[in-house]
Amino acid sequence: MENEDLEFVENQYLGFNLFSLTTRLIVALACITAFFTSASSLNDNTSNLFLILGISILIISILFFFVLHIKTLIIEHWLIISGYFNARIIKLNLKDIVSCEKVQYSKLLLNRPIYNLHVRGKIKFYTHGKYALKLIDKQGLIYLIGTQKSDKLQKIINNKIKL
Repeated sequence: MENEDLEFVENQYLGFNLFSLTTRLIVALACITAFFTSASSLNDNTSNLFLILGISILIISILFFFVLHIKTLIIEHWLIISGYFNARIIKLNLKDIVSCEKVQYSKLLLNRPIYNLHVRGKIKFYTHGKYALKLIDKQGLIYLIGTQKSDKLQKIINNKIKL
C-alpha cells in the first residue's frame, strides 16, 4: 500500500464516544462523592478505596482518548474499515456501491460505539458524532458508517461511484 493510493484516512478514538464517557464520569463522580460523604462514618480504608476507584476510572477515561476504535481508509476503489485489536477488517468494493448519502446517525443523543453490527438489515459502524454515510450496494445491503468527516468522505465515494 503506497501513500499516493491513499485518498482518505480517518481515525476515530473510543474516548470520544459520549455514551461511554458520560457513564464513566458519572461512576467516577459517584465514587469521589462517596469518599467525601463516607470519610467520617466508615473506616479510613473503605473511604480511601472510593477515592482510589474514582481516580482510577478518570485515568482510564483519559487513556481511552488514545484507543483507536475505527480506522476508515479509501485506497483506489476500496473502502477499508478496520477496528481495534483483532477485529475483522471490512473491505467494501466501491464499484459495488449503488448510492451514498449523508444521514443523521440516530435521533438519540447518546449512542454506544459499535463495529460491524448487523441489525435490522443494516451493518453499522459508529464511534461518535451526529452524521453517518448510508451506503447501499448492488445486493441491497445497507452500510451505516459513522464519521466525523462526512462531507469529505461522501464526496470521495460519490466520485468513485460515478467512474
